Amino acid sequence: MSKKKFTYKDAGVDIEAGEEMVESIKGMVKETHSDAVLSNIGGFGGFFRPDLQGYEDPVFVSSVDGVGTKLIVAFKSGRYDTVGQDLVNHCVNDIAVCGADPLFFLDYFSTGKLEQHVGTQVVKGFATACKENGVALIGGETAEMPDIYSEGEFDLAGTIVGMVDRQNVINGENIEKGDVLLGFKSTGLHTNGYSLARKVLFSEYEVDDHVDELGSTVGEAMLAVHKSYLPIIKKLRDNTGVHGFSHVTGGGIIGNTKRIVPDGLTIQLDWDAWELPPIFQLIQDLGNVPEDDMRATFNLGIGLITVVAADAVDDIKNAAAEMEEEVIEIGEIA
Repeated sequence: MSKKKFTYKDAGVDIEAGEEMVESIKGMVKETHSDAVLSNIGGFGGFFRPDLQGYEDPVFVSSVDGVGTKLIVAFKSGRYDTVGQDLVNHCVNDIAVCGADPLFFLDYFSTGKLEQHVGTQVVKGFATACKENGVALIGGETAEMPDIYSEGEFDLAGTIVGMVDRQNVINGENIEKGDVLLGFKSTGLHTNGYSLARKVLFSEYEVDDHVDELGSTVGEAMLAVHKSYLPIIKKLRDNTGVHGFSHVTGGGIIGNTKRIVPDGLTIQLDWDAWELPPIFQLIQDLGNVPEDDMRATFNLGIGLITVVAADAVDDIKNAAAEMEEEVIEIGEIA
């Protein structure tokens, strides 16, 4: 009896498809590189030689994250370039609020069956955001894992590495009673709260349904790109009145901001200081979501908070105005 021959491709892994994708993305990845990058895509490791001039005591700062179930909205929409941008910008924000300048980014893209046009669009999103943030995309991993993911599904993770002079680390230790919380607007849901948002919105709408309150389709509103706050942070961080930054992600405004507030101090927030953006209002009304759940789950329209001394508020507002960024007084430290 002859035995059936099995190949890796029969098992669901197409090595040639992976190699073709690597070739297809080399150009866009190369565009994110500077002279500090000493390696090309496809090697065993990414090499980066940082410029240490101007640093007295350089410290590396790193973070790793994913996009969560926002990916399901991308699957439903058939649009894959925005989630790559989301991942880079989220990671950049997480280290920028510590005072760090991002240097390089590495991605992990895993799927059940590699579809080159999908993978290319995802990497295009990575490259777009890396260029915008001045970050080098120096490496990544594309994994094809049949039986782990359903057809058309994939997952993303990313790691960012940056640097800050130790004396310039921003960690909230200077926050004191009387400091003011200034909020900068988000571009929507960003990358958090999608399990609740999907459950509510898709109970009533399809992804391509146009909703007048949103001024767009449901999918377009939910896929709005997570904003990078790096330019704002770089503009403000040298002001001695700036005592801390909070990137508002999972856990909401209070949940994230309290991470940088010293023991013995509390956050007093004026929840009526800004108007709730339409997508959050729609979720709350449609799903009859309790206020506490909304506040603990979503950014509610505020994606970055800077905690500043009361006598520095005007300077920060003026600096924000120069960048045409709206800033809102949303509370104080008590």
